[in-house]
Amino acid sequence: MRKRKHLLVGVVMLLAVAALALATSVSAKQASVFKVAWIYPGPHNDGGWSQAHDAGRLYVQKMLGSKVQTTYKENVFSNASVPQIVAGLVRDGYQMIFATSFGMLELGVNGQLWKKYPKVLFEQATGQQIEKNQSEYFGAAEDTIYLSGMAAGAATKKGVVGYVAAFGIPEVVRHTNAFTLGVQATHPGAKVKLLWTNSWFSPPKETSAAQNLVAAGADVLGQNVDSPAAGVYAEKHGIPWAGYDSNAQKFAPKQWLTASVYNWGQYYLSRVKAAMAGTWKPGFYYGSIKDGFTALAPYGPSVSAKTKALIAAKEKAIEAGTFNEFCGPVYDQAGKLRIPKGKCLDPRTPSGINALYSMQWLVKGVIGSVSHVPPPG
Repeated sequence: MRKRKHLLVGVVMLLAVAALALATSVSAKQASVFKVAWIYPGPHNDGGWSQAHDAGRLYVQKMLGSKVQTTYKENVFSNASVPQIVAGLVRDGYQMIFATSFGMLELGVNGQLWKKYPKVLFEQATGQQIEKNQSEYFGAAEDTIYLSGMAAGAATKKGVVGYVAAFGIPEVVRHTNAFTLGVQATHPGAKVKLLWTNSWFSPPKETSAAQNLVAAGADVLGQNVDSPAAGVYAEKHGIPWAGYDSNAQKFAPKQWLTASVYNWGQYYLSRVKAAMAGTWKPGFYYGSIKDGFTALAPYGPSVSAKTKALIAAKEKAIEAGTFNEFCGPVYDQAGKLRIPKGKCLDPRTPSGINALYSMQWLVKGVIGSVSHVPPPG
């Protein structure tokens, strides 16, 4: 009987040791997993901007597997809610946070989050605030938006293209200008009518804007907003459409032209790897066609071989550095010379990037004015 009792005690102790070893192993494994979070201004499946970023997150998860744990916070319509979201992520042990919209990590309280959480690595899309633990990243979408504008210009018969835009911040203003210059490259003298939704993601406002632009004479639509709602309207009413952010051809299979898109995944993977290896450094990244960060989505069925050839030649020139849509002479709506002949706004130079990131004037041919409604928060 005593032998049985000793045997039972021994078995229990062995089980306890095994359980402790297993728990320690699981705990150590959990501690070794690198935790990364993304913050999106809209739904993760919006068919545009946020979905493109989420595809980048999924790419990181796929490539790094069990070495990382990723999550996202979506529908962050107001930047005022970002500090609370960041606080929750930090409490949950997230070591790196990508904020994917203008103003999420700069201005006011948001611009001090890097200081409040010095052990967290922050990265913000489309901004300019760089700190010891905060980087900025974006890309020369003006190049590929110009190319999508060329497709729109070739498609218009009336010489009037409608453009649905979000907020009048420099990012969207320079994109509007690039699109217009592209339209005029294939349809000289064409006009671009501009309507603002004053929202990054609002399918009802985007649909209404598309409807109003068509009623005002536009026979082609383009956009710089986050959902494919304008494309859904275009498909229903037989209006050619150039999208933005994502390949949204499925929403307008007959009327789709193309879109400027981003390869966020390659950037996210490189930055997460650097963070895990302890080699991450703050900086400013501005991707391009040449490094594969910006690109054009596949063409729709109505884009002619001639138009494709024109766009391909211009894309090759952009990649080679022999063409820049913001090389002078470029005039604004009032006829004022904004970029003199022989001068270019080169994003590879401090003066060029500063000019692009502060642009608040519209090129000749745009019908409309810059909205002064800021993003919420």
